[in-house]
Amino acid sequence: MRGEDRESGALFSYVSCEARVPADHPLRAIRAIVDEALEVLSGEFERLYSKVGRPSIPPEKLLRALLLQAFYTIRSERQLMEQLDYNLLFRWFVGLSMDASVWDATVFSKNRDRLIEGAIAAKFLAAVLSQARVKALLSDEHFSVDGTLVDAWASMKSFRPKVGPDDDGSGDGSPPAGRNAERNFRGEKRSNETHASTTDPDAKLYRKGNGQSSRLCFMGHLLMENRNALIVDAALTRAGGMAEREAALAMLDRRRRRGGRITLAADKAYDVRAFIEGLRAHRVTPHIAIDGNVRINGTPRRTAIDRRTTRHPGYATSQRIRKRIEEGFGWIKTTGNLAKTRHRGLQRVGWAFTLTAAAYNLVRIPKLLAAT
Repeated sequence: MRGEDRESGALFSYVSCEARVPADHPLRAIRAIVDEALEVLSGEFERLYSKVGRPSIPPEKLLRALLLQAFYTIRSERQLMEQLDYNLLFRWFVGLSMDASVWDATVFSKNRDRLIEGAIAAKFLAAVLSQARVKALLSDEHFSVDGTLVDAWASMKSFRPKVGPDDDGSGDGSPPAGRNAERNFRGEKRSNETHASTTDPDAKLYRKGNGQSSRLCFMGHLLMENRNALIVDAALTRAGGMAEREAALAMLDRRRRRGGRITLAADKAYDVRAFIEGLRAHRVTPHIAIDGNVRINGTPRRTAIDRRTTRHPGYATSQRIRKRIEEGFGWIKTTGNLAKTRHRGLQRVGWAFTLTAAAYNLVRIPKLLAAT
């Protein structure tokens, strides 16, 4: 019998969001891990908020909503609020009831800035990794490191000479003609010493290699453990020739452990004598790929890696596993939507990069736990 096309006009609903989410939905396992980490961070949240005044958006709900933004590649917080209004799965994960009102996008962004000031993203990543069932998945001896470029939210037109605020860079003191005025920089020598972006001064002009175009960007860094290729640390710096090696040493300092040595795998960009010596001073065995490029005069470049490292079978194993760090970069830049950042400033972009790295771990951890 054919059913009738009638619109339901029921005033009340007796089915909760919890009942509408399937028992085997992947977000259920992720929600359990997230809630345990947020409980650990309760004391950090208390220090960020005043004891008096009107209640703001609960930081736990705010962080869950930002994780959804990374999981489902939502391009803006305004669109996130729109989806929270009608998506029952999103409401359940965040912790909103069926009839709870959704926050204004501007209010949501203001409350997010409070978490940025408290460096909550890095603490959340550490809280997830410190859980007993997750810690069993991690290696504390073998790591890999790498870096990638994150395009800044600034155009090449904004890269102008460092002059007065009323100068358009032409040298005659005239103000810029319009919001998106023409900019002819052909034949002009530009560098980070003489020029800066008026949109995002923290972004630097950088190119990844010879023959590639220069662009305004930041540099993101990941430290990966080699057992299950989970991200154990993330950082974002200004782009530069030494940024990758400096960030690697800083992340290793935060992972310093007592007792024996650890290994660090990386590509040939890290094959620099000063960096290798710094690793050995930190009691780190450098499993670095050998840079065998040939100089202009035809002589091969002298590598800092010798036979005392390459003769061990662990070196070949590290070189094979280190390439899995590209999976993290790929997820962060595609699904996490950070190939081009939506924020401005080193602090905000770095916070988003670290939180997206934590989201990547959360996607993989339930599968790893189920396999073990």
